[in-house]
Amino acid sequence: MMVKGKDGGGLGHLLMVIGLMGLVGLLVVAGVDGGYPVVDGAAKLGLSGNPYRHRERAVRRMESLKASLAAGTAPSPSPPISSRSRVYHATDYGADPTGNTDSSDAISKAISDAFRDPSDRVLMAGITDLGGAEIHLDGGSYLISSPITLPATRGGNLKIHSGSLRASDDFPTDRYLIELWASHSSGSESTKGDNDSTDYNYEYITLGGLMLDSNFRGGGIGIVNSLRTTIDNCYIVHFTSDGILVQSGHETYIRNSFIGQHITAGGDPDEKNFSGTGINLMGNDNAVTDVVIFSAAIGILVSGQANTLTGVHCYNKATGWGGTGIYLKSPELTQTRIINCYLDYTSIVSEDPVQLHVSGSFFLGDANVVLKSVKGVINGVDVVGNIFSGNGNGVDIVQLDESNGKFSDIDQVIVQHNVVRGMTLRSTTAKASMDGNRSVWTVDFSRVLLFPDRIQHVQYTLLANSAFPNHALRNTSGNQVVIETDVAVAASVHVAVDQCVASIG
Repeated sequence: MMVKGKDGGGLGHLLMVIGLMGLVGLLVVAGVDGGYPVVDGAAKLGLSGNPYRHRERAVRRMESLKASLAAGTAPSPSPPISSRSRVYHATDYGADPTGNTDSSDAISKAISDAFRDPSDRVLMAGITDLGGAEIHLDGGSYLISSPITLPATRGGNLKIHSGSLRASDDFPTDRYLIELWASHSSGSESTKGDNDSTDYNYEYITLGGLMLDSNFRGGGIGIVNSLRTTIDNCYIVHFTSDGILVQSGHETYIRNSFIGQHITAGGDPDEKNFSGTGINLMGNDNAVTDVVIFSAAIGILVSGQANTLTGVHCYNKATGWGGTGIYLKSPELTQTRIINCYLDYTSIVSEDPVQLHVSGSFFLGDANVVLKSVKGVINGVDVVGNIFSGNGNGVDIVQLDESNGKFSDIDQVIVQHNVVRGMTLRSTTAKASMDGNRSVWTVDFSRVLLFPDRIQHVQYTLLANSAFPNHALRNTSGNQVVIETDVAVAASVHVAVDQCVASIG
């Protein structure tokens, strides 16, 4: 029964409005203050567990309900809060966080929405600033049957994070779980010059907090012609091609991540069959920092220039099984710095190295540095201040691979100040002393010097006990220094040699 007032309004209607508003207020308080526990139903509905997101949704819902009741109309559904905050939750688009059903389309829709509402600002020319939009995976594990890609319209300032992606059994074997390039038919088709800004497809894309399982069907992350990309705190496994591919583009930073074809902590009985490449750097000016590569045939393959590897631990596949920790396949223009890394039973190989720096690194289990001749060029190489620990097998800490021809163009090669145990010391500088009563002193440096017959500089001191003989340097062939006096004399000879004095003029 409805009680009518003098103005003809419904008192019951008014009481109902007040009651509903009070109920909404109670619900908001519960959502904001956490007075009531969150139950499993929220997860089943695909809602995020973020309390701030629930609070904002509740506040907007209350405001909408107030306005609708005041107007005497039914409340209308409010748009997803993610579209207003520029945080796009994959579950809001129907992605299955349990990994039981395919979520490829749902995640792609979330990414499309992130690109659909751009600002009028740009980063590099032609790249829209997306304002820090996020694709939030909410800690779910998602099954995908096709690569996660970005629209070809080009954009930047976007983050994809906080979840797991796993390739389905029908995922294409020649693709990557996440692909950052505009043309997906072939990465090589998109490769252009690095200096033209119009060639960059995306800028400032961040991939973080991701677990990527390629299910032995292709690779993990493929990046082509992207600028200033960050891969941080990722775990990438079960790839057959590359864990991470970086082709062309500029300044991709890979850090704090773990990469392995097989999940192992070393000593895997199937290690000899490991294949694939952990990180494939086919571009310039990239950095790999604090990364562990625990299984792959090649840990890091570098074919670009001006790259830096710091704090990398490679135990991907022992050299004895045919593995390589870091392979520098950029002959005659290497320009790579390897600093404070850990080569664990797996070596560094560099083809015709030109401007290569290796320092502060630890080589365990006969791991060493192999300088491989392709056209016989070696120039501007520093291997200094490292620690080598071997198994007593006589392995050289720095080895020349001249199976394709001798190194003939040699300049500015410095191998020195390395600490060695259980391996054979090799250096481009050496010192030795000998005592005797004779007229010819022969000091043999062949067991130490890196290059087989190359001494460019000799400095010696002859300290005679009583006589003052005439003396001279007679020969340096075969890395043996021969000093002769005009008469036999009791003396001490101190000799220092250098194989690679920097050329002048």
